[in-house]
Amino acid sequence: MADFIKVSEMVSDLGLEVLHGDETSLQRHITTSEITRPGLELSGYLDYFASERMLMFGVKEITYIHDMSKEQRLSATRNIFTEETPAIIIARNLVPDEAMVITASEKNIPILRSPVSTSRLIGGIASYLDERLAQRTSIHGVFMDVYGLGVLIQGDSGIGKSETGLELIKRGHRLIADDRVDVYKKDELTVIGETPKILEHLLEIRGVGIIDVMNLFGASAVKGATPVQLAIYLEQWTKEKKFDRLGNDTSSIDIAGVTIPQVRIPVKTGRSLSIIVEAAAMNFRARTMGYDATKTFEERLTNLIEENSEG
Repeated sequence: MADFIKVSEMVSDLGLEVLHGDETSLQRHITTSEITRPGLELSGYLDYFASERMLMFGVKEITYIHDMSKEQRLSATRNIFTEETPAIIIARNLVPDEAMVITASEKNIPILRSPVSTSRLIGGIASYLDERLAQRTSIHGVFMDVYGLGVLIQGDSGIGKSETGLELIKRGHRLIADDRVDVYKKDELTVIGETPKILEHLLEIRGVGIIDVMNLFGASAVKGATPVQLAIYLEQWTKEKKFDRLGNDTSSIDIAGVTIPQVRIPVKTGRSLSIIVEAAAMNFRARTMGYDATKTFEERLTNLIEENSEG
């Protein structure tokens, strides 16, 4: 988890304009994705005011300040521009009031600006900060984009995860991460998987070594990040183990606090795992769209039994 990001990073990533502030002010730390539109705060109500949040000024806030006297403007801005305030952001390319500039200079707080509307700007910045500040954990496996689905392939060491990933790449699918996948929770229903920078575009094949997938197969064979939607566990086949044959198994795993459906696939000589993974991904997509082949089979079987019983 990144405990903070610097204001300068956000400025660079989001293309914000720096109206006022030097390099020192841009090194301030942003520690939360929450953003305050200081409506009540400008009127003097400071209960529950979170000084560690960035302040967003839109048309309402700028107009409200303009209606104050000069002394009131300075007093209001000095109340809410604190030593902990990371930055002041102004939407719609509005012009900051003189009192805002004076107070920001006193506290060495940068003033940033964007042409985007206030609500859209808040949403965009909050989403960006949620991703940058999210707690990240690492899990073992090969993460692939298969038919647009984020498929996490796991299993015991040496079972053939990376080899299956290589076969999928040759069949037109995309590698996201091999061996280690960094994951973070985007929201209550979504967990994002991405490649660690040190392993970006790399795939390890026993007996061959490390290969650069982007260099060998092109840019279309790799992807940076995508939601984890399906987990596949490769398990060595034995006579003693029982594996689901009809698709009634509804097992799942927990990744970063999000429940992800899991399919367990037995590994046996002669089985094309890449084709099976493709089929599992397509079947999962069909189920999410309302078609369940298992239920169709069970309905047909029930109808056949009833017909034979009546006969």
